[in-house]
Amino acid sequence: MASAAGEIEVVSDPKTQQNGIPAGDNPSVDLVVDVYSASAYGDLEKLRRFVERNGQSVARPDGNGYYALQWAALNNYADIAEYIIEHGGDVNATDHTQQTALHWAAVRGSIAVAVVLLQNGARVEAADLNGYRVVHVAAQYGQTTFLNHIIAHYGADFDATDNDGRSPLHWAVYKGDADTVRLLLFRDAYQGRQDKEGCTALHWAAERGNTEVCTLLVHAGTKAELMVKDNKGFTPARLASDKGHRHVARILSNATSANGNSCNDKVCSGRINKIGYAPILLFVIIILLTLFINSILIAPNFTKVTAVVGLWVWTGLSLAAGSLLMFYRCSSKDPGYIQPNIRRSAKNAGAGDPLLEIDLNNSSTWTGSWSQLCPTCKIIRPVRSKHCLSCKHCVEQFDHHCPWISNCVGKKNKWDFFVFLCMGTLTTFLGAVIAFHRMWTGSPKIPSSETWIHHMVMEHPGAVTFFVLDVILLSGVFALTVEQASQIARNITTNELANASRYSYLRGPGGRIWNPYNHGCRKNCTDFLIHGYNNDDKIAWPSLEQAAN
Repeated sequence: MASAAGEIEVVSDPKTQQNGIPAGDNPSVDLVVDVYSASAYGDLEKLRRFVERNGQSVARPDGNGYYALQWAALNNYADIAEYIIEHGGDVNATDHTQQTALHWAAVRGSIAVAVVLLQNGARVEAADLNGYRVVHVAAQYGQTTFLNHIIAHYGADFDATDNDGRSPLHWAVYKGDADTVRLLLFRDAYQGRQDKEGCTALHWAAERGNTEVCTLLVHAGTKAELMVKDNKGFTPARLASDKGHRHVARILSNATSANGNSCNDKVCSGRINKIGYAPILLFVIIILLTLFINSILIAPNFTKVTAVVGLWVWTGLSLAAGSLLMFYRCSSKDPGYIQPNIRRSAKNAGAGDPLLEIDLNNSSTWTGSWSQLCPTCKIIRPVRSKHCLSCKHCVEQFDHHCPWISNCVGKKNKWDFFVFLCMGTLTTFLGAVIAFHRMWTGSPKIPSSETWIHHMVMEHPGAVTFFVLDVILLSGVFALTVEQASQIARNITTNELANASRYSYLRGPGGRIWNPYNHGCRKNCTDFLIHGYNNDDKIAWPSLEQAAN
C-alpha cells in the first residue's frame, strides 16, 4: 500500500486570501478592503458599501481564483452568502480546483451557509478535479454533523467514490474519526468497496493502526471484509502485522478466527460464545455441594453434628439453593436488550421493504453524542447503553458481560446479579466457617508426631479440597460483591468506570470525571433496592451542558 502522502491528498484548506488575511479573525479597518475580505470577515455593512456604492462585483473571482461566496461559506456567514447570491453570486461557481462554495462550507462544517447554498440551487454532488464531492470533504475534515445534515436532508450519496475509488468511509477511516465512521456505518455505507489499490476501509484502518475505528469496522462487518486482499495480496490482518500495529493485528486475527469456525455460521458462532463459563461455574458449585455433604457433614471420621452446627448447615444449604435460583435468573433473564432496527436503508431496501428512517433531531433518546449510534443494531441507543459483542445486542444501562453467568448484566437483571453475589458470598463464607470448625473440632485426637495440617491432608483430603476451593471462590465472589456495591452506591456502571474518558457525559468542568447520575449514596441505594435500577430520566441534559460549561 502506498503512503498516504503520496496517494491520498486532502482537499486544501483555504485559510488566507490573496492578500494574506486569515479568514475568521477580527479585522481592523485597514484589512477589509474589498468584497473578498468583507465576505471572509462577515462584514455585511462594508460588503454592501463595496457592492452598492463602489460597484465591486461579487460574481468575479479574486486573484487566486476564489469567489467571495467561498469565503463566506468557509466561515459560515449565512447572511453574507444570501446577500452575495441576491447580487449575482453563482452558487455553483468553481475555482481552479473545481471546488464550489459548498465544498468550502464542508471544510469547517458550515451548516447554516450550506442550507442557504442548497436552497438556492447548489449541486450537492458536484465534484472537484480529484473527484471529491462534499461528502468526501466533510469526511476528510471530520465534520460529522455537517455530513449527517446533507445526507439526511439533501440526499447526498454517502457511498460516492472519488477519482481513486475511495468513498467517504475510506477517508473517515484514514483520518481516524470514529464518529464519522460510526455515522457512515450506521447508514449502511458499503465496507467492501476497494479503491484503485484494492484497499477496503478495513485495509486503511490496519494501515493507520487505529484500534477504535478497526473495532467498529469489524463489529459492523462480515467475514468477507476480513478476507479481502489488496493489489499486493495483503489482507487487513497481514497489513496491520507488517506495519507493527500488534493490537490491531490481534483484533483482526481473532475476528478472522471467530468467523472461520467449523459451522461457518455467525449464529452458530454466537451460540458457542454465549455459553461462556456458566457450565463450569455450575459444575464447580455441584462439586462443592457434594464435597460439603460427603466430606464435611457425614464424613465417618468426624464427630456427630451438633444442633448449633446443624442450624448453620441448614442456613448454608438454604442459601446455596437460593444462590442456584438466582444463578438461573441471572443467566436466563433479559438484561435489557434493545430491539434492533430491522428496517433497511433506501440504498439496500428491496421492493416493498420499509426504510430505515434516521431523524436524529426528532429522536427522544438523541443527546448529540455520536457514540449513541449503533452500526450493528441500526438504532439510536439511550445514554449508558452499549452493544455487547457476545450477546449481539445493545443493552440498556450496560454494566458488563459476565462470562460466569453467560449473560450481560444490565438494567433488567443487575438486581438479580447483585443478590446472586451477596448470597454467593454468604454461602461460601458459611461453608468455609463450618468446614474449618468441623476439621478443627470434629476430628479425633491427632498423634503428637503429626501436625494438624498434615493429618487433615492425609485423613480428610475431601474436606481439605472443599475448604481450599471454597475459600478461592469466596475471595472472588466477595471482591465482586464489594465492587458492585460500591458502584451501586455511586450509581455508575463497570463499563463507565473502565471507559470514563470515552464518554463525554462523564466529564464535568475542566474535563474532570463527573458522574451526573450520582444522587448520593442513600438515594442511589434506595432506588436500586426498590426498583432494581436507577432512573436515568431524572438527569436533564440541559443541566449537564450547563455543568460542563
